[in-house]
Formats: sequence, structure tokens, C-alpha cells
Amino acid sequence: MDDVLHERVREIIESVPAGTVSTYGDIAALAGAPSPRMVGAILAEDGHDLPWHRILRANGTPAPHLVHDQLERLRAEGVLADGQRVDLRKYRWQPEGAADSEPGGLF
Repeated sequence: MDDVLHERVREIIESVPAGTVSTYGDIAALAGAPSPRMVGAILAEDGHDLPWHRILRANGTPAPHLVHDQLERLRAEGVLADGQRVDLRKYRWQPEGAADSEPGGLF
């Protein structure tokens, strides 16, 4: 994997503010990564020091093996879930300029 891309993904994840969430796909699009799965791989291998809990699947749910810890951490930041799903329309992070620079970008 390209070290520059790896660091770019880390930087973007680190910039997701408390009280908001993003998706693996959002991060991949912002970083220019080829797929959301790459973002997940980076988090799994090198994400222990990042706010990993703010990154969700495209449907607003955590990965099954992280669900309890992730939702607890999000709840502590004011992000509330309906069952195990976070309302992306309400809590999704909108980086400055993302809507302007990417057609059909983040919601």
C-alpha cells in the first residue's frame, strides 16, 4: 500500500470531529482510496490511536464485532443510535468544501 495514501486516510479519520460520524466510503472518497475496504484495513492494522469509533458502514451501523464498544463511545460524544443504526443525515460529518469540490459527494 502507498505510504502517502495510508497517511492521508489516517489524517482524514483523525479530523472527524467528536459528535459526528463518517463512513468508510466517505473517507475513501476524500482520500482518493480505491475502496472503503482499504480504509477498514488501515483502521484494523494502524487505527488504535485514531477516533476509529466515528467511522461506520454505509448504512450507519458499526461492524458487528465492534457494535457495543463503538456505540458506547459514540453515545459519550452525543451521537445517538436508533437500535444499532446512527442517523447519517443527522450526524454525518461534512468537511468544509467537500460538497463544493465533489459532485454528488457527502450527504
